Amino acid sequence: MVSWGSAEANLTCIHICPSEVFTQSQSTVALNNVIKNDGDDEYNPLEHRKIPHPTSTLGSFFHLLKSSLGSGLLAMPAAFKHTGLIPGCVGTMLVGIIATHCVHILVTTSRDLCREIRTPFLNYADTCERVFKQGPQKLRRYSLHIRHFVDYAMAGVCIGGTSVYVIFIAASLKDIVEHYAPEYKHSVEAYCGFLIIPLVIITQIRYLKFLVPFSIFANICLVVTVAITSYYTFSEVPNDVDYVLVNGVTKWPLFLSTAIFAMEGINIVMPIENEMRHPQLFLGCPGVLNITMTFVAILYGVTGAFGYLRYGNEVQGSVTLNLPQGDTLAMVAKFLIAAAVFFTYCLQMYAPMDIIWGRIQMKISRRFYNTGQFLLRTFSVLLTVILAVAIPDLELLIGLVGAIFFSTLGLLIPILVETVHRWERGLGAYSYILWKNLVVLILYLIVLISGCYSSISAMIEK
Repeated sequence: MVSWGSAEANLTCIHICPSEVFTQSQSTVALNNVIKNDGDDEYNPLEHRKIPHPTSTLGSFFHLLKSSLGSGLLAMPAAFKHTGLIPGCVGTMLVGIIATHCVHILVTTSRDLCREIRTPFLNYADTCERVFKQGPQKLRRYSLHIRHFVDYAMAGVCIGGTSVYVIFIAASLKDIVEHYAPEYKHSVEAYCGFLIIPLVIITQIRYLKFLVPFSIFANICLVVTVAITSYYTFSEVPNDVDYVLVNGVTKWPLFLSTAIFAMEGINIVMPIENEMRHPQLFLGCPGVLNITMTFVAILYGVTGAFGYLRYGNEVQGSVTLNLPQGDTLAMVAKFLIAAAVFFTYCLQMYAPMDIIWGRIQMKISRRFYNTGQFLLRTFSVLLTVILAVAIPDLELLIGLVGAIFFSTLGLLIPILVETVHRWERGLGAYSYILWKNLVVLILYLIVLISGCYSSISAMIEK
């Protein structure tokens, strides 16, 4: 999902990849300086981690919480519209369970690999590459390819997420301007175009430490927005709202892709776990992961259910767009959410810029580095705006991005990694790991195919 917060250990944000990038250099050092056999029969990577500024257990909880809360929370009422009240509640819990399980198997596999190659920690991309290097002989030649695939999937998640951000900002600004200056009426697409220059400027910030103030401000704006939205949502449940308990199955795929977009923060999990002071408390029962995701699933379910009950089938892609147009408090919420997403945009863009620049900088003369950075960042902003203009419906764009990018990073890659890792090490009694992962694979294909089909069909109809 997309999340707002910090972009490194203290900059963790929902669906923000910079933390993954931040720890890649650390993980690379760990790989290049694999600890030699010190005579112990059993190497425990958790005991060999030397983190300069480790995160407390409570801090890790809040980082993980921030990585799963954000714009997706405001989209959950619209997701419930596609399934109805009862399937929405059940589906939210199931998506939460599956998302948690995929994080669990990724972290477990990473720790197993660390134990085998005797290194303290690995990040997401390193884990995927090492799984294939240590896996079946026929798959080892694909280790670098899988790393590239993961890197580009992360870049896709961030760029797709920022396209959603552009729509968020544009739709909110449209409501604000039309309220205070009704004579100026423009389409959402036009507002997307107006955002190009401000987004290009703010995206030119290249160092995470300069993004800290933006992260703090964005978090404050988000918290206030959620509080205001909750006030309107829970203050009254009208009796004449048009809602259904169970909707047609053909509309469920959009719920699944939206819920996955909202709750998936797997790209930020490895940096959080790698930098914990007591990483043994991350997994297990209760464990930081289980506690956090339980809270997240309940919060998303409650927000989705009550938001849908409040606005029914008229609910929009972000519930803030349903707030009373003439109410000052509602307009404050719309302004704050636009500001929060705007200042989160540059954080979200940090990761794909780092990944892409790392691929192309060796082909550019050093004296053209600044020019190259400027052109790359400008082109990336234009790409996100073009995608937003092409799909100006916030609800449908969230569904499409969730179906393609977030499901790939959060569902497909973890089960692929676990299956390859366990292929020659044992798949459990009756190969239950293989069968279990096949079920998740089927779910992934359903989300990918039906989610894309539903989103594209709805766009054609509109």
